[in-house]
Amino acid sequence: MSRRSSRSPKPPVVTAGSPCPCGLDATYGDCCGAFHAGRATAPTPERLMRSRYSAFVVLDPHYLLRTWHSTTRPADLDLDPGIRWTGLDILATTGGSTFHNDGTVEFRAHYETHGETGSQHELSRFVREDGHWVYLDAVE
Repeated sequence: MSRRSSRSPKPPVVTAGSPCPCGLDATYGDCCGAFHAGRATAPTPERLMRSRYSAFVVLDPHYLLRTWHSTTRPADLDLDPGIRWTGLDILATTGGSTFHNDGTVEFRAHYETHGETGSQHELSRFVREDGHWVYLDAVE
């Protein structure tokens, strides 16, 4: 008979040399890790969405808050270590080029929690604030 632990599972260990959780063919250190560490900024809303997803994977609330629009950003963010994010699908994008000031990303993020699997589907809006792409909100 196996025992189930009542403790929350630990987030996966993601190192600079690990595959990036966002799904792009790059290491975490060369992809989203560079954004998380502040060595680069996301050039498009899609890349920002991918980096924000990766921030959920590695439990980095500071990055999530830093990339959230000042008018919609919460005061703090408490990430649940019991949720293990398992994959990201980018379904559609609009705008977001160097010639745009806004854009959208429709995505589905997959997760496991308490032995159950699920997904979050959202159409997110992004805008430029102080010259950088930031998450504004979800379209209802």
